[in-house]
Amino acid sequence: MATPDAVYSYRSTRVRRALIGLITASFLLGFGQAHADQTTLAVAANFTGTMAKLIPVFEQQTGHRVQASYGSTGKLYAQIRQGAPYDAFMAADAARPSLLANKGVAIAHSQFPYAEGRLVLWSRNPDRFRDGLQYLQSQPQRLAIGNPKTAPYGIAAIEVLDHLGLADSLKPKLVSGDSIAQTFQFVATGNAHAGFVAQAQVRAWKGAEGSTWLVPKTLHQPISQHAIMLNRGNSNAAAQAWMAFLNSAKAQAIIREDGYDIPQQSNH
Repeated sequence: MATPDAVYSYRSTRVRRALIGLITASFLLGFGQAHADQTTLAVAANFTGTMAKLIPVFEQQTGHRVQASYGSTGKLYAQIRQGAPYDAFMAADAARPSLLANKGVAIAHSQFPYAEGRLVLWSRNPDRFRDGLQYLQSQPQRLAIGNPKTAPYGIAAIEVLDHLGLADSLKPKLVSGDSIAQTFQFVATGNAHAGFVAQAQVRAWKGAEGSTWLVPKTLHQPISQHAIMLNRGNSNAAAQAWMAFLNSAKAQAIIREDGYDIPQQSNH
């Protein structure tokens, strides 16, 4: 039979072990938190679906957290100029990141192309058209495009219509979305018969049926989507890790699968 001293010694040992385990767990938790960070990103609306795939991979690999805000490149640019608290900017063009660098708001040498967008003419109706060019020449009643002032995909759409000599005749038929996300919604909800949207959006849409014409690259300037580190994120470990991840082979494989091309400049 155990003596009272032996029982006391046994219980004391268990208590000490429990306390040591609690202290160790608290230390490790604090250590992890001290080395994990969160980054806040401004992301072009066309890239929303791809970000939903990239973020979990990044967070699992690094322990960092990502908060993303989506919108048209033009509106995000305006927010950044007004002091919005973003760490990095993932635009749908190269011009606005460069402007931010020129204005001293972003780190010039951090800019790089992370994707090249592909423009498609799309309708949710699978019988709407088989040949996109013929459909445009038939003068559709309502055609959605992104606002060229804020959405680079809208600029590309206008370039296509100009190249085909249809800009003037189709101008009264155009329905303009503030972002390419809103443009896509116009078509998805039937408020426009068809529209110029990002190929990645069509691939991500659950009701994948529809009419799709992949616009030849020769009809518009490349939609080169650039990322840049903003001054606020330059000392943020999570922001730095995100930019490195975005340019990694694993991230590029996901981006490519979603319907983007990968610019050669970012392959290193």
